[in-house]
Amino acid sequence: MTEIHPGSQGRPLGHGNGGFEREDLGAKPIVAFIVTVVVLGVVIYFGIWGMFHVLDKQLAKDDQSRSPLIQVQTDTRTIQDQQIKAFPEPRLEDNERTEINDTRYAEDERLNSAGWVDEKAGVVHIPIERAMELIAQRGLPTQPQAGTAPSSIVQTGRAAASKADTGGQKTKKGSKQ
Repeated sequence: MTEIHPGSQGRPLGHGNGGFEREDLGAKPIVAFIVTVVVLGVVIYFGIWGMFHVLDKQLAKDDQSRSPLIQVQTDTRTIQDQQIKAFPEPRLEDNERTEINDTRYAEDERLNSAGWVDEKAGVVHIPIERAMELIAQRGLPTQPQAGTAPSSIVQTGRAAASKADTGGQKTKKGSKQ
């Protein structure tokens, strides 16, 4: 005997009925959800847009209440050339490739030319090729010249201490003059 359940509308349970469940989600709730999301999106968009304009008007009103002696730029969204030059270094780069190429060109010019570094002290810079030729001919200096010692903080301190010592006596135990 076949069983008949109360929700089966009088048809016997079995396989191969070829139907579908009547409890599935219909098209109306899906369409209602999509419409609700779109409407909420539009409401939120216009709410934020209105809030921005209210705050912008309030800011403009607050800016007018400042002292008339203060010069305030009315449009802060655009930058003039004089403002860029007034900003301290380093600035943002407008065109990185052009600026790095200019820097490299200036470095190459300096490395491949001769000129004064300090004219009063007699210090010059020479091209790299010429410097390599001179090093190949003369070799690298390996020892300091006779009679000179490289200055150090300790030697400078000792020299200053010996000049300041007028009594000719040792100032500290174990120190040399």
